Amino acid sequence: MSIKGKAYVLFIGFFCFYFQFSSAQNQKLADSLVSVYQSGEYEDELQLLRSISEYSGDPDQGLYYSNLLISKASQANNNQFLHSGYLQKGNHLQSVGDNPKALEAYFKSKDFAILAGDQVGEGAILISIADTYSEMDNHKNAKSYYQKGINIIRNTNDSIVLATALLNAGDEYFNTRDFDSALVYFEESGQIFNQLNYKIGVAYNNGNLGMVYAQQGKDALAEEKMNMAIEILEELEDYSPISVYLTYMADIYLRKNDLNVAFQYSNKSLALVEKYGFKDQISEAHLKLAELNKKVGNFKEAYLHYENHIAYRDSLNNIEAVQEMARIRTDNEVAQKQAEVDLMAQKEKTQNAIILATVIGFVLIGILAIGLLRRNKFISKTKSIIEKERNRSDQLLKNILPADTARELRDTGKVKSQRFDSVSVLFADFVGFTGYAERLTPEEVVDSVDFYFSKFDEIVETYGLEKIKTLGDCYMCAGGLPFPAKDHAEKIVFAAFEMLEFVKTFKAKSEMENDNIVFDIKVGINSGPVVAGVVGTKKFAYDIWGDTVNIASRMESNSEPGKINISESTCDLISQNFECVYRGELEVKNKGVMKMYYVTENKKSERIVHSDISINANSDKF
Repeated sequence: MSIKGKAYVLFIGFFCFYFQFSSAQNQKLADSLVSVYQSGEYEDELQLLRSISEYSGDPDQGLYYSNLLISKASQANNNQFLHSGYLQKGNHLQSVGDNPKALEAYFKSKDFAILAGDQVGEGAILISIADTYSEMDNHKNAKSYYQKGINIIRNTNDSIVLATALLNAGDEYFNTRDFDSALVYFEESGQIFNQLNYKIGVAYNNGNLGMVYAQQGKDALAEEKMNMAIEILEELEDYSPISVYLTYMADIYLRKNDLNVAFQYSNKSLALVEKYGFKDQISEAHLKLAELNKKVGNFKEAYLHYENHIAYRDSLNNIEAVQEMARIRTDNEVAQKQAEVDLMAQKEKTQNAIILATVIGFVLIGILAIGLLRRNKFISKTKSIIEKERNRSDQLLKNILPADTARELRDTGKVKSQRFDSVSVLFADFVGFTGYAERLTPEEVVDSVDFYFSKFDEIVETYGLEKIKTLGDCYMCAGGLPFPAKDHAEKIVFAAFEMLEFVKTFKAKSEMENDNIVFDIKVGINSGPVVAGVVGTKKFAYDIWGDTVNIASRMESNSEPGKINISESTCDLISQNFECVYRGELEVKNKGVMKMYYVTENKKSERIVHSDISINANSDKF
């Protein structure tokens, strides 16, 4: 498959090939813009929301701010920003593989681009629609929308947009093996990229031309073009497509029967993808080496490489299955929350009907005295039943959302975001989860994580903390909200010790029973201000945002198994009651150098009281 521009492109009326290459820088910028938005110190709200949703590499964050942009732009009746909001929403939905919903967003974006008179935006969104159909293997629709988009873009002065659209259209024809048509598109896009000296575009275009020539048996031209692409991509440190081109180079020399050079290219491709952890390309590199070793009669090496190919391929499929099961589980939980909210609303309506019936009864009291007496008895009994059901519904909602938040949602149908000046945020992550996911069935892995998370829920409730969410194998909770508390940092550290003790105890039991599933966890904590609120208008989820959350996540990623890594701000809050060992200033991704501490013990004489750890010794399942 050729390299498609859209995999490295973010459509917002202009194209940026460095989307994956600079995703870390983009996310850092998005986080800083979120801080600006939360401070309220800005002039153009719509422009700021568009920038946040555009640069965010986190799909959940991106979708939240895209939807917020759509809501604000709709209130302002601004078609240009509605076009941008639905465009960004489609991009983030496509990034998580939800292509049908991405298409819905893209078509809405197209309609608003037309209303706004944005011809470049209309053409670009048609290319996004074509890219999505291509991902869905709907080649007929993909080619149709590429042609529509290119025709519109030709009437504009945006050469980069046109060149990228041509590149992606060429990729579609390459994938359907119409190599002559693919060459026409690649040659035109290459002329534009070369005229503009647009290096990343020149690189992808040369690489794709080389792959077409390789398919046509024009090995000399193919080698020349792909070497040109590799040279530029190495300069730009964009390594993922290099591995694809190296594999094609190996195929060229395999056809020439120059096996030594073919082995050199294949080994170089394997080394590259192993260095940067591109699992799908690792699988393909091993497959190519298996083919080459079989060719020279080295069947042992061929078998080993083929085993590695299968292992990486299956691990990818298995992890995807686990992620899909987790997604289904989350969807079921959200659906249950919605059903409970709907039930409460229905009970409210029923109670209002009863009250109205009571009023009518009092008007007719002189005529229907006996009937009214009976009705009053009926009303009293019915109100009692409804009140019980209402209390039950309220309790269910309180189990899902904080009490004040649930009450506000029930009374007004929405929840205002709140800022909390001092909270503590904890992330706990399983060590080696991916390794287990590769070896076990998805059901076993998900059941294991559920076992631990259920116990974590009990611990969090014991200390009056608020569970925020789970992200795959990561558990997130917070202290100091929705009700501010001075000792939130101490409570969350006590909870962290209990989590570690529980995992340690169960690990010891599992090792004694020779259980294959033995997890360790590492914990990170940070304290500071956050913004909290409910995401969505139907399927509700309580969440928190802010730099405090990002730093807490970094504390966890820089922790070690069985340890609690905290930031300087948390250390200042708990140092009187806990022993904190200074680790020094460590480099933190996207945050620079930060001071970190390990919490080792409680300074007070009393021992931490652990909640009951109940493990069925006769059970071999979680």
